[in-house]
Amino acid sequence: MTVDFAEQSAQQLTAHFSRHAWKALSFPSTLYLQPILDILLEPVPVGDRMAVQLGLQEALVNAAKHGNGLDPEKSISIRYAKTSRELCWIISDQGQGFTPPRLPCQGWSDGIPCESEECGRGLFILYQVFDQVHWNNNGTQLALYKRHAPTHRRLALAFRPPFFRTLTPDL
Repeated sequence: MTVDFAEQSAQQLTAHFSRHAWKALSFPSTLYLQPILDILLEPVPVGDRMAVQLGLQEALVNAAKHGNGLDPEKSISIRYAKTSRELCWIISDQGQGFTPPRLPCQGWSDGIPCESEECGRGLFILYQVFDQVHWNNNGTQLALYKRHAPTHRRLALAFRPPFFRTLTPDL
C-alpha cells in the first residue's frame, strides 16, 4: 500500500510506517555528508541510488547551510524507514525555519527552476527525485517519500525474455 502524505504530519507518516523499524541518526551541521549519505543509501535499491543520493544531498545541504547556518552547535536529525515498496526520510534542523512552498514553484516552466531564492535548484531537485515532498508548518522538518519496485520484482523483470518485456509494463 502506498500513501500520499502531502496532507499528513510527520506523526501520521511515522504511523504509516509503524510496522517497520525506523532508524535514526543525528549529526552536527556540516557539509561533510558522504558518511551520512552512505548510511542513508543502504536500504535504497541500486537502480534508484544515484537520484536518491542527489536528492538527499540537496536536502541535507539545505538543512545544514540554510537551516542551521552551518553552526556546529546545531544538529540535523534524520529518521528513515523502508517497506517493500516505499522509502521515507524525515529530516529536521534546528534553524529558524522558512515558509515552505505549497506546490512546486510556479516559476518552473519547461522544467527549469526560477531564479528566486525560494525556488532554487535544491527544491527543484527534490521535486524531481522524490514522489512526495512535505514540510512541517514552520519549515524545519522535511519528509521525503519515494516508491520503488521490490527487489525480487526488479530481478524478475530484468530476466524476462525480450518478447515478454514488450507485453508487460515495467514498474
